[in-house]
Amino acid sequence: MKRSNGSLVLWAGLAVILIAAPNVDARASSEYGQSSDAVHSSAAPSQDKTPAAPADSSDYVGAETCKACHESIYNNWEKTPHWKTTLDVKGGPSRQGCEGCHGPGAAHIAGGGDVTKIFIFGKHSAKEINARCMTCHASGTEHMNAINSLHTKSDVSCISCHSPHHAQTPEFLLVKAQPELCYTCHLDKKAEFEMPFHHRVNEGLVQCTDCHNPHGTVAAKQVRTSAAQDAVCFTCHADKRGPFVFEHEPVKVEGCTSCHTPHGSPNVHLLKVSNVNLLCLSCHTTSFANAPGAPSFHNQAAQYQACTLCHTQIHGSNVDPTFFK
Repeated sequence: MKRSNGSLVLWAGLAVILIAAPNVDARASSEYGQSSDAVHSSAAPSQDKTPAAPADSSDYVGAETCKACHESIYNNWEKTPHWKTTLDVKGGPSRQGCEGCHGPGAAHIAGGGDVTKIFIFGKHSAKEINARCMTCHASGTEHMNAINSLHTKSDVSCISCHSPHHAQTPEFLLVKAQPELCYTCHLDKKAEFEMPFHHRVNEGLVQCTDCHNPHGTVAAKQVRTSAAQDAVCFTCHADKRGPFVFEHEPVKVEGCTSCHTPHGSPNVHLLKVSNVNLLCLSCHTTSFANAPGAPSFHNQAAQYQACTLCHTQIHGSNVDPTFFK
C-alpha cells in the first residue's frame, strides 16, 4: 500500500511539471521577445545612419508607369535588348525596366516630374554614367579593362557612343554606325583610310572594332592583340601566323607594324616606305650586329632592286633560313 501511495505521489508530481512547463516556456518566450525588441530598438538608430541603404521596393513604380509620360521614348526602348530587363524578376525592381538604369521613380512622379528626383544621364559626369552602366556590363571579356581604357581616362562616357533610346544601329545601340562614329574623334584616321592602299573600312568590309576594343585592352591603342601587336592581324592574314622553323625576328619582336602601317599607306602592301630595299636596309646593314647586312654582290641598281624577289617568304619559312622558299 505504501508503494502504491508513493507511485501516486510520483505521478502527481510529474503532472504538475508538465502542466507548468508550457507556462514557463510562454513566459520565457515573452521575455525573449521583449529583450529582442529592445535590442532591435536600440540598434535602429545606427541602421538609419547607414548611407548605402537600398531603396525600398515601394519606391519603384514599374516601366508601364513611366510610359504614361514618356511614351515615345518607351516605344523606342522596348525594341532594344534593354527591354528584356522587365522580365528579370530575380534581380528585383532595381534591375528591371526604366528604373534599372534611372533609379526609383516614385519620388520623381510625386514631385510632378521633378528631374532632380531621377537619374538623368545627360546631367551627370562621365564617371557617374560609366559606373551606372558597369553595374550590369562589367562582366565579360569586352569590358574587363574598361576602367583602364583610354576612353575612360579621357572622360568619354558610355552614352557618347551608345544610346539606349535613340540608337542608329540595332547591334550595340550605337549613336552612329561605324566608322563614322569613330571618326567623330579620330578624324586623322579617316584620311589614312583614304590612302591608295588601305584596309577597306570605309567600304564596310572591315570595322574599327574588328581590330580595336573601344572598352580597353592591355595592349597599346586598345588593339585586340598580344604584346607584339600582331595577333589581331592573323585573324585575317592566317597564312602569316606560323609558327615557322625560321622566323623573321621583327615579326615576333615588333609585330606587323614594324614594316606595315595598319590603316592605310601610299605604298603597296601598306608598307612604310615605297622602296622595299630601303625598308629592308633599315635593319640589314653592317651597323646592326644582330641583323646580317646585304652581301657585297647585291647590286641595288640592277637585278637586286627588290629583296623580296628572292626572299619571298619574308614573314617566315619552314625550310630556308634566308627565306628563299
